[in-house]
Amino acid sequence: MTENEDQVAGLLLAAGGGRRLGGRPKALLDHRGRPLVEHAVDVLRAAGCTRVHVVLGAAADVVRQKADLGGCVLVDNPDWAGGMGSSLRAGLESLSGTGARAALVSLVDQPGIGAEAFARVRGAYTDETALVSAAYDGVRGHPVLFGSAHWAGIAATATGDRGARAYLKEHAAEVSLIECGDVARPYDIDTVADLHHLE
Repeated sequence: MTENEDQVAGLLLAAGGGRRLGGRPKALLDHRGRPLVEHAVDVLRAAGCTRVHVVLGAAADVVRQKADLGGCVLVDNPDWAGGMGSSLRAGLESLSGTGARAALVSLVDQPGIGAEAFARVRGAYTDETALVSAAYDGVRGHPVLFGSAHWAGIAATATGDRGARAYLKEHAAEVSLIECGDVARPYDIDTVADLHHLE
């Protein structure tokens, strides 16, 4: 393991209740015969993250029972219904004190973004001041990497479903964009119409 490897932790946000999916928690959607949350953890590991924290919310007990999340640090977000911002705050808080110097953030409902895109973004990590984002035809998207120097600022502005959007906009000049449009498709599984993306 190189020194760099242990410094970038994977942070998977998997707390969503799937409100527009009729209340089906996104973590438990079936993809390639397994819960979507397992697939997302595998992608982070394949991209080189040896430490993976998973933020759970909706049906957290069921996700624990049905998904194989061995080796992950499971983080409960009791405020998950308030939106992704609360999950991002809970996840970053869970990483403080672990020695991680950056968080590579993944959303559970984006199975079209595979290990290659995550590895590219992770590869742009320099130190705790890093701010890196995947881009699709030059437009910022996921995944994103937040150096630990930014965690407090992100947590202070992460509200509702906006996550780190406000912080990234404010610090746009510092964000390194890494083009991933050739290796990933950044769709979300938000509505019943999106379920056709699952295999």
